[in-house]
Amino acid sequence: MVSLQTPVCDFGKPAVDFALPGVDGSLWTLQQCRGDKGLLVMFICNHCPYVKAILGRLVRDTRELATHGVNSVAIMSNDPAEYPEDSFENMQIVARREQFPFPYLVDETQTVAKAYGAVCTPDFFGYNRDLELQYRGRLDASTRQAVTGARRELFDAMVTVARTGTGPADQIPSIGCSIKWKESA
Repeated sequence: MVSLQTPVCDFGKPAVDFALPGVDGSLWTLQQCRGDKGLLVMFICNHCPYVKAILGRLVRDTRELATHGVNSVAIMSNDPAEYPEDSFENMQIVARREQFPFPYLVDETQTVAKAYGAVCTPDFFGYNRDLELQYRGRLDASTRQAVTGARRELFDAMVTVARTGTGPADQIPSIGCSIKWKESA
């Protein structure tokens, strides 16, 4: 497992359009996912210990962000041939078990992850109502272990984005497992 940090936020960079299949059987686009006041695009997977450590709080925060007009979408871009826990069937199981309040999509060709510049799981891209990047930080201080009482950095940042259209100047990069690229990718 290679642990990586995300790059700093490239404020104002536009969200990349996509059309990806979800675990619900629907094809989802960027426009279908966006909220009235913003969108949180998350690159996650099933097997990563960093994702597993934050999953409950991620579900809580995305559910609450929706009440502020910020919708969320999760994209899984790993190679499931090498990481069977990340298979589409297992994505469906995890989404049901955790009661994801957001679409969980598969990026089989990995082109969406590359277009966004995603490097790890979890990797968060927080956009304002105009789909301009305003947050590229971590959920909270947790790594592979949950940190009790950690400040809700991503949640607070996205509430600010919903209210003002602008994210915080200071952001701490997310850390996680590298995206598992296909050999031909």
